[in-house]
Amino acid sequence: MAKAKITFTDIEQTVNVPAGTRVIEVSERIGAGIIYGCREGDCGTCMMHVEEGWNNLTEPSVLEEKVLRENMASRHDRLACQAQILGDCKVKPA
Repeated sequence: MAKAKITFTDIEQTVNVPAGTRVIEVSERIGAGIIYGCREGDCGTCMMHVEEGWNNLTEPSVLEEKVLRENMASRHDRLACQAQILGDCKVKPA
């Protein structure tokens, strides 16, 4: 199975994970600062900023795009509960 590296810059920790892992799962496991509410992409609580490797995450779904627009997210903000890691990236809480 393919692996990818994700770095949580708020706690300066890098983790190797299987490709396809959701960012929120890794954040929760290592105690990074990304908080969440629903885990389904409805609330926008888990918004994160992708500092590097934004193209190494899955494309946002229609629902995620809607929630990001409603929360006036910047171009490289994503929902950690929806974004799956495909390659190396660096993220922090938004």
